[in-house]
Amino acid sequence: QVIEEKYPTPSLVTPPEYASVGSKIFSTFVTFLKSKDASDGSEKALVDELQALEEHLKAHGPYIGGANVSAADLSLAPKLYHLQVA
Repeated sequence: QVIEEKYPTPSLVTPPEYASVGSKIFSTFVTFLKSKDASDGSEKALVDELQALEEHLKAHGPYIGGANVSAADLSLAPKLYHLQVA
């Protein structure tokens, strides 16, 4: 919010209806990494979250909020990078 107040243009505000998009990806990723049981459903939960993000981006993208980058994109990008590295 501080950045938004100091530099209002371009706005990084995420539309409220999209604020939760991708919010569970990192927690399901951590659960998957810690899992010692291949049949506990953690892999499927992660894949489901990633597919939900992909479907959202196809329908509303290229970014979470539409045509412009938002705070949600900036928050999610490093998490997706760590997922790719791991």
